[in-house]
Amino acid sequence: MTILHSPRLTLRPSTPDDRADFIALERDPEVMRYLNGGVPMVTEEPDPQADYFMPRGGEPHLWAAFEKEGGAFAGWFCLWPEGEGVAELGYRLARSTWGRGLATEGARVLTEWGFVHAGHERITATTMAVNTGSRRVMEKIGMRHVSTIPYAGLAAIDGSEHGEVWYEISRTEWPA
Repeated sequence: MTILHSPRLTLRPSTPDDRADFIALERDPEVMRYLNGGVPMVTEEPDPQADYFMPRGGEPHLWAAFEKEGGAFAGWFCLWPEGEGVAELGYRLARSTWGRGLATEGARVLTEWGFVHAGHERITATTMAVNTGSRRVMEKIGMRHVSTIPYAGLAAIDGSEHGEVWYEISRTEWPA
């Protein structure tokens, strides 16, 4: 993995030193709203029953994101290999960064890296259908909606009756 830069973010491979920042994200009910219904995680150990990614630092394919100005922790981004030529984009950002376009910047630079350097042919992403903020990030980086499926998560989430949406973009669709 390499260090990536967007106009306002630096993404670097995660380390165990990022653990406290990652856990702080999981303890924020608004950050967790579309993952587990907003139940803040109260332990430092990942829930083995969770149906979503709970990083602790040092996981492969996971970048910690920091704002260039001031160096504040912004969140994390991942590009998780899912199979031959396919990876899933994921991200979780601190509430203090919301509404500033940082999710789009990080997702864009990581998607580009995935196509140009990691050799992925297709990148996917998923979220709850009602998570309009995350859906907008996917659309801004050029992903297209490919399906909506019934929600199959373990936690009751407001809006889960609308299902989960899947987005994707292929290398040939990516603007070079």
